[in-house]
Amino acid sequence: MGFFKSKKTGTAILSALSLIVFIFCGSTAEAETDDTIKNGIYAGHINISGMTCNQAAAAVEAFVDELKGVEITLKAAEGNTVIVTAGELGLEWGNPELVSEAAMIGTRGDVIQRYKTLKDLEYENKVYPIVLSFDPQTVNDFLISRCSIYDVEAEDASLIRENGEFRIIDGRVGYHLDVETSIDRILDTLTVDWDYQPCTIELDVAVQEPRGTSEQLAQVKDIIGTYTTSFATSNTARSANVTNGCRLIDGVTLYPGDEFSAYEAVSPFTKDNGYYMAGSYLNGKVVDSLGGGICQVSTTLYNAVLNAELEVVERHNHSMIVSYVEPSADAAIAESSGKDFRFVNNLDYPIYIEGYTENKHITFNIYGKETRDSGYKVRYESEVLEVINPPADVIYADASQPIGYIGSESSAHIGYKARLWKIVSRDGVEISRTQVNSSTYKMVPRSATVGVSTADPAAYEEIMAAIGTGSIDHVKNVIALLTAPPAETPQ
Repeated sequence: MGFFKSKKTGTAILSALSLIVFIFCGSTAEAETDDTIKNGIYAGHINISGMTCNQAAAAVEAFVDELKGVEITLKAAEGNTVIVTAGELGLEWGNPELVSEAAMIGTRGDVIQRYKTLKDLEYENKVYPIVLSFDPQTVNDFLISRCSIYDVEAEDASLIRENGEFRIIDGRVGYHLDVETSIDRILDTLTVDWDYQPCTIELDVAVQEPRGTSEQLAQVKDIIGTYTTSFATSNTARSANVTNGCRLIDGVTLYPGDEFSAYEAVSPFTKDNGYYMAGSYLNGKVVDSLGGGICQVSTTLYNAVLNAELEVVERHNHSMIVSYVEPSADAAIAESSGKDFRFVNNLDYPIYIEGYTENKHITFNIYGKETRDSGYKVRYESEVLEVINPPADVIYADASQPIGYIGSESSAHIGYKARLWKIVSRDGVEISRTQVNSSTYKMVPRSATVGVSTADPAAYEEIMAAIGTGSIDHVKNVIALLTAPPAETPQ
């Protein structure tokens, strides 16, 4: 029958099957007991065949440690270069799990699968890529500390006025490192395209073009707003502060849309910045402070800005009335209370601020391009709504001081409520009247502290009675009598 083989043939087949089983079983037994990585397995270019897991990991780590010393050149602003090693950018081995995966090759699956895997390795190597990682925060910190120092702020073209003539100062191109996109560029280069050799990476540097052209600035030649105030009654220190504040503002060029802060321009109020101790308002009193008198600078500029019809963004009145402008025409600045005077160049062309002091007068001229016709006029009018006169003097008795002592004397200040009007006329005819602001100024009575300590009961009664009148002048007269030397006795 065709279905049967001879006994000899059957014996041969059984022997062949037994041999195959022996081969596979032998191979399986070897794979199960051998803890080394099989032949033909690589980590990158490193042959890790025959190594234990620890040996393979050490070989890859040694390779990565060697890469940490490779120099990378970073190109910052204006062609400046910074050399850094890969290790300084936080280089680490990113996939150490490849060792355990490599060790498992040839140990998984059934007998046939394992045998096939080992045979495949004889014809084609298994290569695991070495993944490199870099710490983004380390890269960020390095860029900020070592590369952004080459950033350059753009400087707009500006004007300077000398001997009655304008001169144009050319602008300068600015460069600014974009840290976020530069981090991405570094990581992409070193984790994707890097050949492990020294290389150069160009950072993402934004170019900032300066504003202003000669043609544009040449239009700035007309005085569109001016104002002058006097500080003739000021002492030397206050006069110096007014002059210093004026100097710090003089020469500013503002382009359309630019905002100007008087506080930022004249601060800080320190000796190093040219200021002296002088009288200023604080909580309803006149006290000495560094920069006392600076508000006359901001007030004078405020009125010049109003005459130029620029847009006022922030303005505050003083706590008490000032003498150098009408009520509601002042503009206070104060560090302690956060007061500032700010305005915007809302015109279509640049403006230039000129400030100077002469014969104890401060003047601000605002130059620009005059577009208002000759018949157009603008003026400002102060309207006092209420006058609040101080009551009797406030006198404080001080038992720790003797009769004759007068201290902490301060002048009275009349309180006001007022508002400022902008009046526009054309060819002498008023065409509009607009309220600009409203202001409230504190009323502060005259005050003084008077000593009342004495061993004479009658003198004590007299000084207390004088204090009760609410008149500092009367108290002074009584003090003069009580402290006068006794009349000489005729011989």
